[in-house]
Amino acid sequence: MSNIRLEMPVLARHAGEWVGTYTLVDITGKIIDQHQSHLSCQFPENSPYHYYQINRYTWENGKTEEHQFPATYQDQKIWFDTERIQGKAWEIDEATVILWFAYKQVPDMYLYEMIQISPDNNHRARTWHWFKNHQIYQRTLIQEKRVG
Repeated sequence: MSNIRLEMPVLARHAGEWVGTYTLVDITGKIIDQHQSHLSCQFPENSPYHYYQINRYTWENGKTEEHQFPATYQDQKIWFDTERIQGKAWEIDEATVILWFAYKQVPDMYLYEMIQISPDNNHRARTWHWFKNHQIYQRTLIQEKRVG
């Protein structure tokens, strides 16, 4: 049995259902895209994955997307390796998780995400910094609240 909940207590506080808004901006702050989200953060038992996240997105025009992110746990980090992405996440203090990931189909691009959870565990603020050729070119600003 994994010690993920004990060794990554900040990540463990994220278990549950989250809804929010993603706002994508360019480097001047101009909004490029905005959509609603519903994320499920799970710590499955009796599974090859120690962490499992499902992201569901909905746009005003009716477009929807769903992505699944299974992760394994080792060395106080969770590790993602799916057909779509490769990455890892780790804790840096009592409220913050850092995530690095890259899309496998875009080798010169990667992201850093900072995830802050509130002391009452009911609100999250997340910021993605998108890099291409090691230069930032856009950001995603995410505000979420726990719904379950």
